[in-house]
Amino acid sequence: MGLLDKVRNRFMMSRGRTKQETGRVTRNRSMQAKGMTERVSGAARQVAEQAKDAGRNIREAARH
Repeated sequence: MGLLDKVRNRFMMSRGRTKQETGRVTRNRSMQAKGMTERVSGAARQVAEQAKDAGRNIREAARH
């Protein structure tokens, strides 16, 4: 996984967490839901990238 992808996914997760907390404090359910969606989306992308990296590492280990 590229460094830019890691940073982008982490930023998406933190931005979603911020929106979710802001929505919770202001009692804005729409903002809270959008924040949760964004946070979960960033985490899912991060997991997918990690799975790709694991597969790549396994292939590299099998070659040697």
